[in-house]
Amino acid sequence: MSKYALLWDYVQKSEEPSLRLTFAEIEGIAGIPIDHSFLKYKKELTKYGWQVEKISMKAQTVLFTKTGDT
Repeated sequence: MSKYALLWDYVQKSEEPSLRLTFAEIEGIAGIPIDHSFLKYKKELTKYGWQVEKISMKAQTVLFTKTGDT
């Protein structure tokens, strides 16, 4: 099971075409601190029909968008 599985499940349940979450929100949902390994794990999200569109270090947010593959 992926360490970000709870986050992927959360994102997949969104009915919107995109979802922006703060790093703090992601940590709360995933139950773990977000770190550099997120860059590796984000590829798993495509299995859920979503992708990481943009990571903003300045705003500390991640923009997720639906891929249309679901």
